[in-house]
Amino acid sequence: MFFLTRWLKGVLTHRSERLLETMAGVAITIALLASLGAFVTSSIQIMTRRAVSDVPVDWQVLTASGADQAAVQSAIRKTASCTALEPVGYADTAGFEAGSSGSGSSNATVQTTGPGKVLGIRTSYAAAFPGEIRWLTGARQGVWVAQQTAANLHVREGSTVTIRRVGLPPAQVRVDGVIDLPAADSLFQAIGIPRGTAPQAPPDNVLLMPDAQWHALFDPQFAVRPDTVKTQYHVRINRRLPTDPDDAYTEVTHMAHHLESQLAGSVTVGDNLAARLAAARSDALYAKALFLFLGLPGAILAMMLTTAVAASGGQHRLREQALLRTRGASILQVLHIETIEAAAAGIGGVLLGVIAAVLIAAFTGMAIDRTAWSWIIGAAVAGFILAQAAIVTPAWKQARYHTVAAANAPMRRTGAFLWRKLWLDVILLVLSGIEFWRTASTGYHVVLAPEGTPQISVHYEVFIAPLFLWIGGALLSVRLWERFLSGGRRTLSRWVRPIAGNLSDPVAASLIRQRFMLTRGIVLVALAVSFAVSTAVFNTTYNVQSRVDAELTNGADVQISGLTTAPPGDKLAELKALPGVVAAQPMIHRFAYVGHDLQDIYGVDPRYIGEVTHMSNAFFEGGDARAALSSLEQHPDGVLVAEETRNDFQLQPGDTLNLRVQFAADHQYHVVPFHFVGVVREFPTAPKDSFLVVNAAYLAQKTGSDAKEIVLMRTGGDPTRVAKLARTVVASLPGAQVLDITAAQRTISSGLTFINLHGLTRIELLFAVVFVMAATGLILAIGLSERRRNFAILEALGAASRQKDAFIWSEALLMLLAGGATGALLGIGIAEILVKVLTGVFDPPPEHLYIPWGYMILLALAAAVSTAAAVYGAKLISRRPVVEELRNL
Repeated sequence: MFFLTRWLKGVLTHRSERLLETMAGVAITIALLASLGAFVTSSIQIMTRRAVSDVPVDWQVLTASGADQAAVQSAIRKTASCTALEPVGYADTAGFEAGSSGSGSSNATVQTTGPGKVLGIRTSYAAAFPGEIRWLTGARQGVWVAQQTAANLHVREGSTVTIRRVGLPPAQVRVDGVIDLPAADSLFQAIGIPRGTAPQAPPDNVLLMPDAQWHALFDPQFAVRPDTVKTQYHVRINRRLPTDPDDAYTEVTHMAHHLESQLAGSVTVGDNLAARLAAARSDALYAKALFLFLGLPGAILAMMLTTAVAASGGQHRLREQALLRTRGASILQVLHIETIEAAAAGIGGVLLGVIAAVLIAAFTGMAIDRTAWSWIIGAAVAGFILAQAAIVTPAWKQARYHTVAAANAPMRRTGAFLWRKLWLDVILLVLSGIEFWRTASTGYHVVLAPEGTPQISVHYEVFIAPLFLWIGGALLSVRLWERFLSGGRRTLSRWVRPIAGNLSDPVAASLIRQRFMLTRGIVLVALAVSFAVSTAVFNTTYNVQSRVDAELTNGADVQISGLTTAPPGDKLAELKALPGVVAAQPMIHRFAYVGHDLQDIYGVDPRYIGEVTHMSNAFFEGGDARAALSSLEQHPDGVLVAEETRNDFQLQPGDTLNLRVQFAADHQYHVVPFHFVGVVREFPTAPKDSFLVVNAAYLAQKTGSDAKEIVLMRTGGDPTRVAKLARTVVASLPGAQVLDITAAQRTISSGLTFINLHGLTRIELLFAVVFVMAATGLILAIGLSERRRNFAILEALGAASRQKDAFIWSEALLMLLAGGATGALLGIGIAEILVKVLTGVFDPPPEHLYIPWGYMILLALAAAVSTAAAVYGAKLISRRPVVEELRNL
């Protein structure tokens, strides 16, 4: 034990740099694995909380005819430990009517609608479920009419609406207010109906009234036609759920099944919370896929750098072992010595890595909870094992050398590696290309949700393309650079002449002699640069598209929406004059019937709409936004329709499409001819389902109303501040709503977009810079340090400082430039594949990669500085007295 202690002291005294470098490699590996794992876990937990918080109604429990309502309520409270429970009555109607009169009896008109719904709610419902109802105008209690119904009937507070009940005489009610139903899709979902047979859209015509009034009107209808009147219980369950969305989904689903089993045949649960958690499960798997795509290569690279650092002292370790063997040490004793050194490196690396992981967590705002500590501990164990493998394994292989002469003999490679003979590098690149082509052509998704199956999984096959490209690119780099460095002294001499001058031939000979070491350094630099470039490009592309997604949802930096009777477009001049507004454009938003399907219709000015919002090529079929908008501009009666509408009506360019739109004169729907000019997939502020885009001037002319219900604004500063100013301008308009892009990002961030990759970006790019610096500087410095004896011999032979510098700078710049160029090319390729195979993350998909030039410049500067530092350190070492250096070596 005393001997082992003395040996460790000697290593710390005379070879401390080697031990510290190995510790640093282990620490980097631990910090990266722990930080990425904790970050993804933390993001998934936040994702689950936000997914749960955004559900307006957790359960909609539909009761069967004749069910014991008291027993149903009791069972719900026991099963779900609910925090809110509200009964809601649903009644079908044959339609609604409303009359209006002009200055004379001849101008009196009657507006009618098709079938609709009347809901009966208690006065406490709006407070219990605030996400279901948004007041626009009128009183906050009484009879409310939905916004679209108010437009169809041309009614407002104080108007009288006739309800045509099913099987009973009509009944009249007085309207007390106009409301919007933000969650209409879930509010009117068909519960208990098989997939594919339920209505595809919520009803167009809706009234809400107090439950007492509703019972008075529709209990008689229930007696006549019980199939047209139903009761639901809207429930908010206790939100103490597991933090993982998959576990939370399972618990909520089992809870709903338990309730249905307790009230067999009496209730059917519409589980909105489980549906939202099901989407969050998919997002969580995408987050884990991002960890594999972006984190795993970094961890592998950290391990490779650690192994390279440990292996760099191989020649010294050989001589030390040979001396020990000649003095009687056994192989077991030699391995004990190396194990002590590995343990020291492992313990030091674990301490540094854990400290770094905790600091990174604090820097990125992650909570260090039990899950995060499990990642840190697991990464620490992996790092300690890595230290043992990096030092003990090569020491065991080198234990066969028994003499100093054998240890000092140059190690020559005998024969080619098996992968060279099999051309494995080319095979992997071809397979990567084939898989990438399959992904691009068939639209693979990383996360699979098979139809009718409650389970989702990661499609691991899509990992093949980037993985094989990374490995195959690295192996091909080894092949090409070794061939180049051994291809002839004359060619290499021309390459180094600008640095070495008249010493280009000796320098070229030195590079050829060191080609295996240089190739290893070039490939490590290439892998580090490729990791940095691919991560930076993917993250930048992702973040740009996240903003595009938010802009698509919000319409622009600031969106102002309102009613046709009080359009925000009337305030356009005042809105344009607000400080911080760069451009503002109005839009018409109405509704039109395509056959029997009611769709949103947007009237825009195709010449200027692109001034306020991003018109992505992905929005339009054919991938050319400019051409699509130009076609719409050239055809005043043109219309862009959804792909589903084009297919349903078998439309060809130029075909007439007759739409029914509401005229201002009589508030009735009339046929207006349009001509089909293209397909629109997505559009600012438009819903995800079918919609129409037309010329605003033509729509205003035909309907007799130029009211602009939406104004979009692009800002030159803080959108939140501009939105605040805009609210003061439109405060007098009833029903006006102002939204900024920041709020939109928060709204859509219940899924993967919440990660926003900002925290992951900071972690990944920080480590990428460290990897590049380690590969360019540390590996070079170690290689130069290992050849201190060569530099000492050069000085003993009379070489001047400038001549020694030629050797050092030639190696350094060759490693930096060759590795950097190779890595940049490989990184761009990997980023392209990552964006393609992770298409499901992007909405809409990006038109091209986005290059973060600022970060690239920073990366190049870091590599250059680390290389210069390594060269400067080598020059300092080479200035030591020759006799002392030769004696040490």
